[in-house]
Amino acid sequence: MDAAYTLVIRNGTVMDGTGRAGFAGDVAIAGDRIAAVGKVEGRGAEEIDAAGLMVTPGFVDIHTHYDGQAVWDSHLTPSSWHGVTTVVMGNCGVGFAPVKPHDRDRLIALMEGVEDIPAPALHEGLAWNWESFADYLAVLDQRPRDVDICAQLPHGPLRVFVMGERAGYREIATDDDIAQMRVLTAAAMRAGAFGFTTSRTLSHKTLAGEYTPSLRATEAELTGIAMGMKDAGHGMLEVVSDWNSPDPATEFAMLRRVVEAAGCPMVFSLSQHHERTGAWKELLALSSQAAREGANMRPVVPPRPIGILLGLNGSQNPFAATPSYRAIAHLPLPERVRAMRDPAVRARILSEDRFATSTFALLPRLSFARMFPFTDPPNYEPARDTSIAAQAEREGRTAEDVAYDALLGNDGDDFLFAPLTNYAHFTLDPVHEMLSDRNALVGLGDGGAHVGFISDASFPTYLLTHWGRDRSAGKFGVEDLIRRQTSDTARAVGLKDRGVLAPGMLADVNLIDFAHLGIARPYMVGDLPAGGRRLLQKASGYVATIKSGAVTYRGGVATGALPGRLVRAA
Repeated sequence: MDAAYTLVIRNGTVMDGTGRAGFAGDVAIAGDRIAAVGKVEGRGAEEIDAAGLMVTPGFVDIHTHYDGQAVWDSHLTPSSWHGVTTVVMGNCGVGFAPVKPHDRDRLIALMEGVEDIPAPALHEGLAWNWESFADYLAVLDQRPRDVDICAQLPHGPLRVFVMGERAGYREIATDDDIAQMRVLTAAAMRAGAFGFTTSRTLSHKTLAGEYTPSLRATEAELTGIAMGMKDAGHGMLEVVSDWNSPDPATEFAMLRRVVEAAGCPMVFSLSQHHERTGAWKELLALSSQAAREGANMRPVVPPRPIGILLGLNGSQNPFAATPSYRAIAHLPLPERVRAMRDPAVRARILSEDRFATSTFALLPRLSFARMFPFTDPPNYEPARDTSIAAQAEREGRTAEDVAYDALLGNDGDDFLFAPLTNYAHFTLDPVHEMLSDRNALVGLGDGGAHVGFISDASFPTYLLTHWGRDRSAGKFGVEDLIRRQTSDTARAVGLKDRGVLAPGMLADVNLIDFAHLGIARPYMVGDLPAGGRRLLQKASGYVATIKSGAVTYRGGVATGALPGRLVRAA
């Protein structure tokens, strides 16, 4: 008897991505589409027994930075290890197209500074066989992958392409500049871009200290670009901002005018800043009010602190800028650890100014009072009394002394965890409030970026384990957490063919052993072009991940199937 289906998943608990309660059933796949959900009678060429497993749609991660990695790599790890089957990249106004040949180094410098992707890796890994955004998409279209990719047009490259050096000086765009950007934006959308992204934050700058070209773009410039999306008939606006020029409400109102003029949706990054601990509440309220009044402006929130991992095996540590550490920084890790255990070297490093020559702008913001030994398994909600400062006070030592010892743990492989946002009061209760808002989206994992000191591509797994299983209070229903990173994120960016397990939808599926779902300790590898190093973080509990009907991962191990492709919008 011939098989009726390519693949049938039987006896699982189906959580279909809509948020409704899970139900016992089967999922049948024919080719790259779901053919039936429920009780499936026909046989599959392959069958998987999912008894005891959750069967969910593949996850859609709308905030990644795989713009470079997608050029040279067919496996977009670590995201694809965490149930992600579709990624949206080009966020935060940084990327690699459009570009003129003499501006390539400028875009690499911006990406290196903003997203901590090593410049040597980008220089070696990028072919640069494109100039227009359409050309860039054509290059992306040539490589098969383990996930689908969706690209957005970034403001930084667009501005540099049109304005040249004036963009780097952050000059006001002229009417002619804006007209050119509008035309190029429309062309990018027609070629398949999903939207346009911009950055308005002071924290985005090159290692040389140059701010992102889009930092002070005017309302006229943003409106002109957004009208380019309207000309093309589709496109979303993605924004990251400090929300302090002059205050959150004023800047939000300006962006709302842009959205309403162009009739486009907008998403923006939202988390609790440790300096202005209540600004997120105002922005959450403003976005909810906008939604009620018909303006689609949705915050994207991370499910845990955005935290920096400081270690001798990473790109940053609290003593990295001291002269005595810099003198040994080139040594292999075992030799560096041996040198740092020398009492004389230790005394010199601890006596020197940690900030005097630092090029890491965030370092002065990292307090030992909010810095913790990073445990195994990872704990992203550590108790206040476990901080480096609290330990130092109990032991009558300096915080620097305690931090120094912690860095030498596990022969230099240990990390310190320093929450940068969402942990102002040593609790994730603000995150709970953000996640409770129906208008909020989940994201900001930054897969592909911050490769030397942040490992947040594991957000999809963390959302399920921490907020759906492990937290003692304030849990959410697992069905809703599945919805939040499947149908909700897919619809937010205009993807209508995925995110729900239903006949006719794309066959992107996860089989999850929820009881054993977990996140492993991050580790460093040197697998980027030019030997560049990056943090990776694996997961357990993903029994299988299926992309477009093909099993791409079994038990977290790649099968070799690469059904993922470039997705073009509208």
